Amino acid sequence: MHVIAVDLGAFSGRVMKVSFDGESFTLDAVHRFNNEPVDSGKALRWNVKRLWRETVKGIQWAQEGASSIGIASWGVDYGLLDKEGNLIEDPFHYRDPRTSGMMDWVFKKVPRKTIFQRTGVQFLELNTLYQIASQVKTRRKALRTAETYLGFPDLFNYWLTSEKKAEFTHATTTQMYSPVDRDWCYDIMEAVGIPSHIFPDVIQPGTVIGDCSGVPLCAPACHDTGSAIAAIPSTSPNFAYISSGTWSLIGAEMKEPLINDEVYSHNFTNEGGVEGTFRLLKNLPGLWLEQELTREWTNKGAVLSYGELEEAADKSQPFRSIIDPSDPVFHSPGEMTTRIQQYCSETGQEVPRSIGEYMRCIYESLALNYRHALGGLVKLTGRQPDVIHVIGGGSKNKVLNRMTADALGVKVVAGPGEATTIGNALVQYISLGMIRDISEGRRILSESLELETFTPGQTGGWDEAYRRFEDLLGEET
Repeated sequence: MHVIAVDLGAFSGRVMKVSFDGESFTLDAVHRFNNEPVDSGKALRWNVKRLWRETVKGIQWAQEGASSIGIASWGVDYGLLDKEGNLIEDPFHYRDPRTSGMMDWVFKKVPRKTIFQRTGVQFLELNTLYQIASQVKTRRKALRTAETYLGFPDLFNYWLTSEKKAEFTHATTTQMYSPVDRDWCYDIMEAVGIPSHIFPDVIQPGTVIGDCSGVPLCAPACHDTGSAIAAIPSTSPNFAYISSGTWSLIGAEMKEPLINDEVYSHNFTNEGGVEGTFRLLKNLPGLWLEQELTREWTNKGAVLSYGELEEAADKSQPFRSIIDPSDPVFHSPGEMTTRIQQYCSETGQEVPRSIGEYMRCIYESLALNYRHALGGLVKLTGRQPDVIHVIGGGSKNKVLNRMTADALGVKVVAGPGEATTIGNALVQYISLGMIRDISEGRRILSESLELETFTPGQTGGWDEAYRRFEDLLGEET
């Protein structure tokens, strides 16, 4: 017996068979594929047709004997359907520049503070609210003729079952959903000019949406981070987490959304989780910088494994160059070496030259940014975590994990790397009645997974580096 867990990530997708024998999970990678956007020169969009073909291919290969199927993807992006249920155009990529300046345009119609009080969501230019607002402003035909809005995983669920539903955890990433009212913010939509009739009913994780060729399709936490957090292998409630991948999401699990002036000033977000929980977190740039550097070097003929990048960073001089990974200059795709060099030069620092120096700069800067965000999290929650669980693909990066433990002064437990897949499957097994709840699932994971622990060790130099980092942010120590 197995379930099928589909994980659509911003750089790659995978279809996995996940078996459960009552004591542990076994993962079998059925199909992996790249996810590369298409830049037409006019817009940056997802190659949704290719993603769909590869997803269906993987499901078909894994479908025999399957008890359930679940799909998770990144947040904020969406598709629009016409009245016949056809996709009007390929979904935009969240890094498409059409959202530039849209936050200020929206704030003229709805005050920034009001949006936060209604949604509890961190302000990011890539949020769905500003993506759709750009279509309102430019009077794009796609939005004027749209009959249905579907988040990215909701779109795939619709194609598999013909059911148009919006899953809770993904809906909460849009900045158009109220975690208090548990419904769409129709007042914000009306003020901005977004047609509210296109938004479907919201369902909870674990809901069986429909049938896919004889196999039930279950909504896990359809936002990939929601699924990843479900798979945190902890039996203690006093933990923080870093979901480490293209993005780094650092936060804590809460029973209720936390929406107040402090959360607003720290620009944290409240995203939905499984079993009615909320993820109080901050979205930070993650291994996107590493991915872009690797892409650049590969295009120039270099052949580098991630292990080689880590080793090169480990051998390079500490704290030579530090950047603010959240600076907008690093947001868009393209040559990162030039931008990092320019940033370091303008801030009076040594300019990286070697691959190791670039990677050391990236890893140390990420760790310092984690420290900054953790400080805000501790202030907001009033509790210092005993441990930080690093999950997702970045949990395999031993150099970054060690730096994180040293920079934050907190024990780091790394793993699982396939957290989104495991969390996806875990919710499906709960829906099937084979696991009681998330607490039992986490206990099973903590007893069965091979995890690696990093304790704070060589902390010398991190305090001074953090003072330099705060100077880059323009903050007082």
